[in-house]
Amino acid sequence: MDYRKLTDEEIITLEDRNCWAEDWNNINVSEDFRPNYMHRVLLYGEVNLGTFDKNIEVSKDFFKHSGINNATLRNVTVGDNCLIENIGNFINNYTIGDDCYISNVSTMETTEGATYGQGNLISVLNEVGDGNLVLFRNLNSQFAAFMVKHFHDKDLKDAIRRLIREDIEMTTPDRGTIGDRVKIVNTKEITNTVVDDDCEINGASRLSDTTLISASSASVYIGTGVICENSIVGDGSSITNSVKIQDCFVGEACQLTSGFTASASVFFANSYMSNGEACAAFCGPFTASHHKSSLLIGAQFSFYNAGSATNFSNHAYKMGPMHWGVLERGTKTASGAYLLMPANIGTFSVCFGKLMHHPDTRNLPFSYLVSYNDIMCLSPGRNITTVGLYRDIQKWPKRDVRPKNSQKSIVNLDWLSPFSVGEIVKGKKILEDLRNASGEDVSSYNFHEYVIKASSLQKGIKYYDIALRIYMGAVLKRVLKRDPELHAPTTNVGVGDWNDLSGLLLPDSEEQRLIAEIKDGTLDTIDKIINRFQDIDAHYREYQWAWTYRLILDYYGLIEITLDDVARIREDYVTARRAWIAEIRKDAEKEYRMGDVEKDVLDNFVNSLDHEGDYEN
Repeated sequence: MDYRKLTDEEIITLEDRNCWAEDWNNINVSEDFRPNYMHRVLLYGEVNLGTFDKNIEVSKDFFKHSGINNATLRNVTVGDNCLIENIGNFINNYTIGDDCYISNVSTMETTEGATYGQGNLISVLNEVGDGNLVLFRNLNSQFAAFMVKHFHDKDLKDAIRRLIREDIEMTTPDRGTIGDRVKIVNTKEITNTVVDDDCEINGASRLSDTTLISASSASVYIGTGVICENSIVGDGSSITNSVKIQDCFVGEACQLTSGFTASASVFFANSYMSNGEACAAFCGPFTASHHKSSLLIGAQFSFYNAGSATNFSNHAYKMGPMHWGVLERGTKTASGAYLLMPANIGTFSVCFGKLMHHPDTRNLPFSYLVSYNDIMCLSPGRNITTVGLYRDIQKWPKRDVRPKNSQKSIVNLDWLSPFSVGEIVKGKKILEDLRNASGEDVSSYNFHEYVIKASSLQKGIKYYDIALRIYMGAVLKRVLKRDPELHAPTTNVGVGDWNDLSGLLLPDSEEQRLIAEIKDGTLDTIDKIINRFQDIDAHYREYQWAWTYRLILDYYGLIEITLDDVARIREDYVTARRAWIAEIRKDAEKEYRMGDVEKDVLDNFVNSLDHEGDYEN
């Protein structure tokens, strides 16, 4: 904006309205500046003022004229058509955009050494460990998981941190900024904070060294009593009702409310936190905690709902080594059962004492683990055929409230994928090997420290086989739609192991290539690394076909898949899918007989199952 000096007449008008300047020569105004909308304003240092020619809506259907009243400003730039009033202390070293409403605020200030929450090094998964995660504006769940996973690769860590420092240097403003159309009211202190366009801060206690990131359709809301320090809050998120966070990153469309407290933790993509506490927690997409007695500490979660009295305290492992496993929605049920599943659409890693002491436990996915006194009984694959899993498959896509233009974290919602199905293949083989080793005329099988009843083992093999046939048929059906002649994959990328980077499902080979290209400088900016994550996700179906093609060959003993083989695979798919739905129906009817649901709820659910046949073709 082009500025001019005040005229003598304008200075007289301002002084008549009890305005004062340390030096009127340091006050610059826009060409259309009108002094009659300033009252009782003290101006120190260099101050730049825009025009005041519009009304501002301060509450629904209540408009006041833009201007500045009852305020002290020092080294401040104010955009056009802002209303700034009743500043109890001062606004110092800030740039304010257009159409802002700032009222009843004590202090807004930028001080020397401001970081705005960027470059903050925290330790997740281990609250007393070395810092393994750097917070910055463009962080998403993939980048965060990647940094934490490869923390011990010194060359990679050094390269990533250098790129982050460079990115921060290019994006960090010289002083605190308030974007356009921002509303800040009834707030005590805002220090060293960047607020993007359209955000609202209403009744907060303190924001210090914080960045609020917004998109045009996904603004941030900070509510009553909130204290936010050394943190970054992303697009579309809200933090309300006396939440206290320190050294945290809050990703897109997250909600933190009702006195929740967190330190050195990250939250991504639609996570919901209320009442409880988090420390050194990695909360991936769709992590939820609702209860006052819940403590999420030193663990990684995704698609997870923490039950009441959930406590992952470090006292469980004391001075001994932690044994980490990977679970999907590892909720403890009322019966004391744990649900073991692979992170097919996210990860949940936690130390469960004896539960997770053997890494091979992960290779029996979608399982129940129930404790009977000192005996741990494992029911492999049981959760594949439950109402809960079926409802989860349906609900997660509907719960993503992020606008398309602000979906920074990648979330793959496939419940059956090369990652989860790879674990199913391993689990099925483990069960078959146990059966072959001990025979079929036994009442139970021992798997490390766990007991598997003979009936549970047989059902586990059956459930895993159902899932395999559903997966292979579904992928084949999708490929045939785009390639009716069913050509073999044109790439080997995807063959082999797959990984989950907090919502991004990718071949291990692509993750290793990413590591190599960061180290050798091929990926020499943060944007290039993030674009690589997005490119891998864009090729997911191509990589999935390469992996699945090999799976089908191995499963059916084929050399190649011909159109003649398609009919058999499709028949197995339809049969397996109907068996799956039948088992889910049985689970729903069992729940009804136990008196847990009303008849109309059961009828509505069964009706939805009846429509599953519509998806067979």
